[in-house]
Amino acid sequence: MFLSKVIEPLTDVRLMGGDVEINGITYDSRKVEPGTLFVAFKGGTFDGHDFIPDAVARGASAVVVEKEVETSIPTVIVPDSRAALSLLAANFFGYPSRKMTLVGVTGTNGKTTTTHLVQSIFQAAGKKSGLIGTLGARINNQVIETEHTTPESSDLQRVLVKMVDEGVEVVTMEVSSHGLVQGRTDYCEFDCGIFTNLTQDHLDFHGSIDEYRKAKLMLFSDYPAKSDKKFCAAVNADDSSAQLVIEAVKGTVITYGINSDADVKGSDIEVSPSSVSFVISYGGSSERVTVPMGGYFNVYNSLGAAAACLGLGIDLQAVIAGLSNAPKVAGRFESVDCGQDFGVLVDYAHTPDGLENVLRTARKITDGQLIVVFGCGGNRDRGKRPIMGEIAAKLADIVVITSDNPRKEDPTAIIRDILSGISLDVTPKVFIDRREAIEYAIKTARKGDLVVIAGKGHEDYQIFADKTIHFDDREVAREILANSKR
Repeated sequence: MFLSKVIEPLTDVRLMGGDVEINGITYDSRKVEPGTLFVAFKGGTFDGHDFIPDAVARGASAVVVEKEVETSIPTVIVPDSRAALSLLAANFFGYPSRKMTLVGVTGTNGKTTTTHLVQSIFQAAGKKSGLIGTLGARINNQVIETEHTTPESSDLQRVLVKMVDEGVEVVTMEVSSHGLVQGRTDYCEFDCGIFTNLTQDHLDFHGSIDEYRKAKLMLFSDYPAKSDKKFCAAVNADDSSAQLVIEAVKGTVITYGINSDADVKGSDIEVSPSSVSFVISYGGSSERVTVPMGGYFNVYNSLGAAAACLGLGIDLQAVIAGLSNAPKVAGRFESVDCGQDFGVLVDYAHTPDGLENVLRTARKITDGQLIVVFGCGGNRDRGKRPIMGEIAAKLADIVVITSDNPRKEDPTAIIRDILSGISLDVTPKVFIDRREAIEYAIKTARKGDLVVIAGKGHEDYQIFADKTIHFDDREVAREILANSKR
């Protein structure tokens, strides 16, 4: 495609230089190949304009910028390069979301699991399906690596067109608040949006819970308004923000819940470490379903996935089949079993609500002591740290506080923030080193106890100010259990 055609949808643009052939588009100079259109924008840490010489050296055909620069290749000047990238990518790849059913899942917790459940339901209904989210992208069982929960727009559109080319009919993707505000999902046309819940998180980015909520609402109001598709919203009626979401929806609404009079309702719930069983009721029909995922919160995730699929015309039997055969999701209430006489669970819970949900479920499935190991990420919402400390002290018998991904913050300062929420009558154990913390928790556990290692889940790395190391809570727990002499 020629540059003139790529930039054709842009309204406020100035082209300096001739027309050239474009065979790719990226914002990352390291990914530039001969013929690529390089889009330079200022991010949180780097300014893409500084990498234009590198992009040119790698063979970029043209560059999109927000200011005049000296370069030997054609230059496109726009007011906002990042916003332009979304439209340029959608146009270059032929607006792939228009050629599929696209389901977006947003909320503080449950996005990853819900996307996997939706994909499983569509597969049970005989639809070739794709998934995009925290654990990467996937076409059926084929994995495609991506960055971020919601990839940058050019990466996202590239994955979507690959899925179209592979014959995918339905794609379910996690839609983060960052992705919505930064325009990563702009020019994606959704058929359905799922609202899981809204609790405190990412206030370092959004500033307030109201702004955080507004970001989530964009999926239900702004996106349907810009598309010719019919839009359906599946909304968690038990969440305190439910009514605001329902009022924002530009389309039809199907509610789900346990405690509310919802369209899709769960009742008679049974929870075990490895599964949840409940009666699902919809449209006058009720059937029991067993989902192979532990945790009370997975009843909500299952109901959200069911509501979305029912709203999109999938029948209840296919929904039940998909939920019953859903795959385990890495790092989500994941058991580490090496034959020990106590339980070890690894979970991604990294928000106050997430930690509370996991610990409340863990309490119900253990007869012994509940031991929790957790920390909080650096350079992220500081306000949630004391809240998580308070929750852990209230719900667990033994609290072990440690590092998560400290990034550029002092780990001891993060831990102090967590400790500030814990009352004086509780004495947590503190280990800066996460491995030592996990080892202490496992070696402290006795028969019938349950150890919950929270915060990192599927992650196989730990980020420090000067380095990133390999670190997987599940691997570490297995190593410690294997080396234990008890």
